[in-house]
Amino acid sequence: MFQIATPPRVDWKETAREYGFGFHTIDGEPYWTEDHYYQFSLKQIENDLEDPTEALHQMSLKAVERVVNSDELLRKFQIPESMWSLVRLSWQRRDPSLYSRLDFAYDGKSPAKLLELNSDTPTSVFELGLFSWIWLEQKVDRGDVPRHADQFNLLQDLLVARFRQLKGQLTDNVLHFCCCKETEEDRGTVQYLQDCAEEAGLETSFVYVEDIGISTCGQYFTDLNNKSIDAIFKLYPWEFMLREEFSKYLHTTQVQWFEPLWKCITSNKAILPLLWDMFPGHPNLLEAYFEDDPRAKQLTHYVRKPIFSREGSNVSIHFGDDTVEAVEGPYGEEGFIIQAYHPLPRFNDHHVLIGSWLVDEKAAGITIREDVGRITKDTSLFVPHVIW
Repeated sequence: MFQIATPPRVDWKETAREYGFGFHTIDGEPYWTEDHYYQFSLKQIENDLEDPTEALHQMSLKAVERVVNSDELLRKFQIPESMWSLVRLSWQRRDPSLYSRLDFAYDGKSPAKLLELNSDTPTSVFELGLFSWIWLEQKVDRGDVPRHADQFNLLQDLLVARFRQLKGQLTDNVLHFCCCKETEEDRGTVQYLQDCAEEAGLETSFVYVEDIGISTCGQYFTDLNNKSIDAIFKLYPWEFMLREEFSKYLHTTQVQWFEPLWKCITSNKAILPLLWDMFPGHPNLLEAYFEDDPRAKQLTHYVRKPIFSREGSNVSIHFGDDTVEAVEGPYGEEGFIIQAYHPLPRFNDHHVLIGSWLVDEKAAGITIREDVGRITKDTSLFVPHVIW
């Protein structure tokens, strides 16, 4: 695993504008960066990232089975009791999933360590699936990268194939997509997924989360055209949905959700101590406990994570009695887990995290994020990669 300096394409911003990549810069600070890239060997990709991604995913499914059969664990995962029957039913039906992302600390030598699962609302699919591939093609064409260079990037092909599979499982050929208003990155992510679905032959429609309504009989969610929503991809967390006023209609409506309701378990930080309990000592796992577990006190270097945290919010790193880094945010009332600290590799004062994608239980590619801090956030840099 090497960091390789390379000149940025002089026209990359024009290319970004052409392909609708409007969030390459966030609040005046760069998000996409291409003055360097990361180089991996095929062996590193296949053995150290691809295989563990698929294995850990299967382990997480075993954890879901354990949770849905335990009131105690459903409570520990902070899932409202009124929703337990729906979560269990979603799992019993094996409601189909679209995608997930696993975040790893990996230095190219030691086993990749799972930091967390992002299986409900993972983002950066557009950046990898489309824009990183365009970057590689143009860099090869311009002689900046050797012609034999490749990427671990099957994401778009696998997404289109998965949507094609799901097409036959929908009660209606229309698949709605939604995200919150005034979120340019989320809207770009959803638009990209919508494009993939259309390439697969699905008819799609978009509605903002805030504009979703309910029919007078309470049996259908509706869009602004008063059309019933039978299937919908939502870039909106289950932990929010399960606590909002409209959640009562989850019991009376028949909607095929992407991601499905059972993903409120695998996207929950509480799965980290559960995985460690089920597979202690696994080379790709870090020791982890619920904060109230007495065993948590044996960890001297640890990361404290809220059960519902996203994008590094309210995460803190502790060495003994010292807090070495912390990020503010709105989470924490739901409780915390404690995970053994494992350093991210550093290149030129940047800490590097690898996100490994999974589509239909198949490893689909990697994204790389950099930050001067140890905690990866939504503003952390996105950097392309190559294999040779």
